[in-house]
Amino acid sequence: MQLYNTLIRVIYERRRGMEIEEIYKVYINDVYRYLFSLSRSHHVAEDLMQETFYRAYLYLEDYENQKVKSWLFKVAYHTFIDFVRKEKKVSFVGTEELETIQAGESTEEYVVAKNSYEKLIQIIHTLPVVEAQAILLCDVHQLTYEEGATVLDLKVNTYKSHIFRGRKRLKELLKEEKSQNDK
Repeated sequence: MQLYNTLIRVIYERRRGMEIEEIYKVYINDVYRYLFSLSRSHHVAEDLMQETFYRAYLYLEDYENQKVKSWLFKVAYHTFIDFVRKEKKVSFVGTEELETIQAGESTEEYVVAKNSYEKLIQIIHTLPVVEAQAILLCDVHQLTYEEGATVLDLKVNTYKSHIFRGRKRLKELLKEEKSQNDK
């Protein structure tokens, strides 16, 4: 009987390891970009990404039949929140490489796009925290309303309200930014 239990445990562990390995391969870039948009630091995002997948491995049996991406983003979000609490005062300075240059894209186009993206993320981070998170999840990382609400532990209608208010404020901030640049 003990041999049977050991065999079952080994099979379960191997299956579990394969699942997390596949999840890692598919979602590593999405999780990295999400954590980078939260921390705005390449090194912090990499560290938090490792911690996210470690926690995902530990709590894989707690995974309920929700979409894997939204579950991972929820784990990543809570990992980031824990990091901020531990650090208490974190300085998110610096701009790092987000992606490699796409084939056929000129260096100039890449730099302009990267600067525009970084400026947009900077402006988003001036919004209230929940609104910024809602916009990042919905508009930047393209999660559905249900998935985003799950990540932030909000009701779907509350999540939609944060997105609406955040987009409205973001639009105003972008208009201000444009008018300052036109002067």
